[in-house]
Amino acid sequence: MLTAQDNTTLTRTGPTTAMGRLLRCYWQPALLSRELPEPDCPPVRVKLLGEEYVAFRDSRGEVGIIEPRCPHRGAHLFFGRNEACGLRCVYHGWKFDVGGRCIDVPTSPPEIAAKVMPKAHLRALQVREWGDVVWVHFGDGEQPDVPQLEFATVPPSHRFVSKKLQQCNWAQAVEGGLDTAHFSFLHAGVRDGEKVSLLETLPGATPHRGENEPPNVASFRWMANDPIPQFTVLDHAAGIVLGASRATEGNERYWRVTQFLMPNHSLAPGSWPGGNQLANTWVPIDDESCWIFCYAWNPDRPLTDDERTRLARGAGIFAAVDDGYVPIRNRDNDYLIDRELQKRSSYTGITGISEQDAAIADSQGLIHDRTRELLGQTDLGVVRFRQLMLGAVKQLSSGARPRGVDTPAAYAVRSGDYVSDGAAKLPDVLRARFGDRWGTPLS
Repeated sequence: MLTAQDNTTLTRTGPTTAMGRLLRCYWQPALLSRELPEPDCPPVRVKLLGEEYVAFRDSRGEVGIIEPRCPHRGAHLFFGRNEACGLRCVYHGWKFDVGGRCIDVPTSPPEIAAKVMPKAHLRALQVREWGDVVWVHFGDGEQPDVPQLEFATVPPSHRFVSKKLQQCNWAQAVEGGLDTAHFSFLHAGVRDGEKVSLLETLPGATPHRGENEPPNVASFRWMANDPIPQFTVLDHAAGIVLGASRATEGNERYWRVTQFLMPNHSLAPGSWPGGNQLANTWVPIDDESCWIFCYAWNPDRPLTDDERTRLARGAGIFAAVDDGYVPIRNRDNDYLIDRELQKRSSYTGITGISEQDAAIADSQGLIHDRTRELLGQTDLGVVRFRQLMLGAVKQLSSGARPRGVDTPAAYAVRSGDYVSDGAAKLPDVLRARFGDRWGTPLS
């Protein structure tokens, strides 16, 4: 468990908070590029870490994310006209470019306007478009490059990105992504009143066991059968890598490898050699909600039309969402839980892995009270995440640069699954499964 003070430090992200200052040291996703689909398209409201902005794409295609209030009379620039390389306030016509500079004050004579415009400068976040995502940095001056997450480095045809609203604090949503132990229950199936592999409850599923059973199929049974994975956690230059091994029917071990990358990215397990990689970034909107940016990519081939369709409709870490990226199944409708389904075939009665994750994280409260927890050995990944984040806060307060800020190349790592012999340790598994794509250990 955490102390009340540490829980507050972990969960509060406003501009004057310790965690807020830490998160603002890093590039953060703000929007999907397709939310600003073309030059001079309508502006978009943006709220990040408790701060409000307005985003727009100007006539040259450049994106600006600026303070939302016109300095003249405080009118909201969401209602502004996006025209001729600037956002013009519709109240009295003052105009601002993507850098927040006031470039026109039509209500004053030219000699007066020239004096007013420098005083009317709006705060503008630094912006980079990378991997079909609009990234922002809150700092001033030249910043290191955006994190070189692999999804953004592959051709656009090889990736699919989206996002979804999470109706709880960012940290407990992250912890759900790092807690691979829950797959033994939350994502299991039910048959004849007994917990079974999720795959055994799908329409048309037939048991397939034996020497030729693919490991990606058997893995669901191994997760259902072994609820006590053995955890190993290693540090590297961008964060930590978590390995959780489970028993198989033989002498081998089934490993699920997860990456947590500072300060709020996770590469999910569930990928086998040749399969698609999956990752999330959890970005606080405020302290009681966050956006979860979702990425799927294949390093070796383009995604198929069928894969894109399934991801867009909600599959795996992707939720079925409306036009505003709000999940169809959410806190306000109890995730459309089906109690009859829960009796017959689904451990939760909630459809969708993403939706099951969201429901259980939201159920902890808008901000989880970690002072009341009773943690066990399968919570090691969650414990190490908290230690890493709280330690980084202390580093920053002492003047040190947090891990990963100056090493964007260290984010080019992978996660996934592997079957090893029973004596293998995590470093052996990482080298065998990923080679040099898992990260460089810290000495």
